[in-house]
Amino acid sequence: MSANGIADVGKTLLLLLQDGMKDMVPHDQIVLHSPAEIVASNIRLTLFLYNILENPYMRYQEGLLPKTEAYKLPPLVLDLHYMLTAYSAAAILTERTIEEHQLLGRAMSVLHNHASLAGAVLQGSLAEREQELRVTLNPVTVPELSDIWTAFSDNNLRPSVCYVVSPLVILPEPAAPEPAKTVETRRFKFAAPINSIVQKDGDA
Repeated sequence: MSANGIADVGKTLLLLLQDGMKDMVPHDQIVLHSPAEIVASNIRLTLFLYNILENPYMRYQEGLLPKTEAYKLPPLVLDLHYMLTAYSAAAILTERTIEEHQLLGRAMSVLHNHASLAGAVLQGSLAEREQELRVTLNPVTVPELSDIWTAFSDNNLRPSVCYVVSPLVILPEPAAPEPAKTVETRRFKFAAPINSIVQKDGDA
C-alpha cells in the first residue's frame, strides 16, 4: 500500500458516513475536519484524525508482506485514532442536545455496520491490495476526551466518541538500484609457479 493510505482511510470513512446518513444529513454537512476549525453553522458531523500510532504487534508478521516481492524493510503498520463529533444549530438547548445525540447515534450505527472494511468500500490505494481494516470503538475516558478538547481553544466539549482503525499496512518503497561505480584501482594476486615449488622441495 502506498503512503496515501492514511488519506484513503479518511476518504473511506467519510463516504461511508455520508452515504449511510444521506436521509438525515446532506453529504456536505459531514466533514473530515478538526473541531477547532469548524466555523460554518451548517456542519453536523466531524471526523477528526487526532492520533496515529505504530501497531507494536503486527510489524514483523510475514503474512503482511507480498509473496512475489522482497523488501529489506518491514512494513509500517499503523493504528489511526479518530474522534467523531456531532453538532446542532438548534437555538433551544434541549432540542440541540437531542439532535446531537440522534446524529451521533446514527453515525455510530453506520460505523458499527461497517466494522470490517474490505472490498468495494475501500477507496484509493486501499482498494489495490486485499487488506481488511477493522473499525473499533475506542473506550476513551472522559478525562482523556477532555484533554483532546482542551487543545481546541474557545470550543466546549461536545458529544463525541472515538474509534481506532487498524491495521493500516504501508509497504516500504523498493530500493532503487545503486548506480555503477567507476573502477579506480585494481589488485592482482599471483600464485607461485608449480615448477619453482617442486625445485625448492628437491633442493631441500
